[in-house]
Amino acid sequence: MYRDEKIWLAQSNKSLYLLPRMANRHGLIAGATGTGKTVTMKVMAESFSEMGVPVFLADIKGDLSGMCQNGILTEDMQNRIERFGLGEDFVMQSYPTRFWDIFGEKGHPVRVTVSEMGPTLLGRLLGLTEIQAGVLNIAFKVADEHGLLLLDLKDLRSMLQFVGDNRAEFTTMYGNVSAASIGAIQRALLAFEAEGGEQFFGEPELDIRDWMRTGLAGKGYINILSSQRLIQSPTVYSTFLLWMMTALYEKLPEVGDLDKPRMIFFFDEAHLLFSNANKALVQKIVQVVKLIRSKGVGIYFITQSPSDIPGDVLAQLSNRVQHALRAYTPAEQKTVRAAAKAFRVNPAFNTETALTELGVGEALVSFLDEDGIPTVVERAFILPPQSKMGMADEEKVRSLILTDEYDLKYREAVDRESAYEVLIAANEELERRKAEAAAEAEAEKQRQKEELAAEKQRLKEEAAAQKAAEKEALAAQRAAEKEALAAEKAAAAEAEKKKKAAQKAATVAASSVVTAVSHNLVNAATGGKTTSAATIAKRAATNALSSVMRNGASSLIRGLFGNLK
Repeated sequence: MYRDEKIWLAQSNKSLYLLPRMANRHGLIAGATGTGKTVTMKVMAESFSEMGVPVFLADIKGDLSGMCQNGILTEDMQNRIERFGLGEDFVMQSYPTRFWDIFGEKGHPVRVTVSEMGPTLLGRLLGLTEIQAGVLNIAFKVADEHGLLLLDLKDLRSMLQFVGDNRAEFTTMYGNVSAASIGAIQRALLAFEAEGGEQFFGEPELDIRDWMRTGLAGKGYINILSSQRLIQSPTVYSTFLLWMMTALYEKLPEVGDLDKPRMIFFFDEAHLLFSNANKALVQKIVQVVKLIRSKGVGIYFITQSPSDIPGDVLAQLSNRVQHALRAYTPAEQKTVRAAAKAFRVNPAFNTETALTELGVGEALVSFLDEDGIPTVVERAFILPPQSKMGMADEEKVRSLILTDEYDLKYREAVDRESAYEVLIAANEELERRKAEAAAEAEAEKQRQKEELAAEKQRLKEEAAAQKAAEKEALAAQRAAEKEALAAEKAAAAEAEKKKKAAQKAATVAASSVVTAVSHNLVNAATGGKTTSAATIAKRAATNALSSVMRNGASSLIRGLFGNLK
């Protein structure tokens, strides 16, 4: 409750106040489950809002939305008001509230670009090993050097593929880039997308300064991040909170100590911030927590036990509200002793004993005084909230979301040209050039093939022509030889025929002479007429010539008509 320019948070035998100018020294709200941490956080958030300080809350259980509606004055509430002596200053009221949701279901979408998240936080988000985180760093470095924007996960996927495809070149420049590491990162991204993580990355990116607004009445806006689904992925939840702290630290200017903070962040389930965090990451958190105070930002961690917070961070949390702790085991008893020793001793009670006896809504409280010194611990009851306890009406929440200016700003995702589009275009151009080169190579290959085929055909035709000519010449030679042989045979046959004809003529002539002589001998014996020798010779010659002529005629006829049968 905001009164007299101070936050009246609790009441013992006196009123306990958190001073606005000390609120940026950070704080801790701790206690076992069901001891009243959420109510304490609500009362503080309401008071900061009424002071004009914007607030961020992570709604883990879904029961913070009631801050947008007036509280309900029940009989129990009336009794608490009278018991604390709150008087007329305590008025049931609502507070300007904005609802946000990484998944865009129960509030304005919250997006961050991959580049803004950075390789360190992204490596933790994906659960990468040191070697894999090194490869991721190389991918970011290459993207920066080539002017490639990494806005969403498809940009990162394309960048990793590009680095993997050209790992031989990048290995010599930045160190080993193995295909196994690239594959491991891609699988981690796939698992992250399966959890809905792709909605977390993209544009329009959240401007963290949009959370630092005040309403018309001067009250600071209470920004509630719906985290019921988000908390199912503790690494995503914690990494998002780390990103917020880092973004605030890097973007806000130095302002020193102000009369009141510029903004207050409440990080519920704070132990998740440090779960599986390596030493370098814890050092980063410690650095941000230490230095962000000078930016006018206060951070309040809510967790079950102070031991959930690393000592270096815990030492920075000066304003503390410690609800009851359980001490059933030796480890829990040790935690109680450590928590008790963190407070300045109050001689009125035993701090360690009180920690195990506190009731619901009761706490040990110690804030910084005006000189920045922790006050003596007080056992006190936390004041009730002025807004509605529990969840707000769904219609009320929906109306606030739809009528808010930031729903128009952040609702629709924007997908402008970035690494994915540039690399796709480059790959398409490369493929086009490869296709052209392949086509030219194929055309050249086809031309050479055709030239070779034509040359083979020419040689084949020349060989065929030469063979045909040789064959023709051989045939002509054989024909000539055949004709010569035939002529020779014919001449021999003709000579033989002539020889036979001559022999026959001679035989005829001789026969004629013999016949004539025989006739003469007979005629001489019988007294007949004898033929003279001259006549006999003449007849013999005539018969021989006739025989020769007959043979010549027969040869001529056979030569013209062939043998007639």
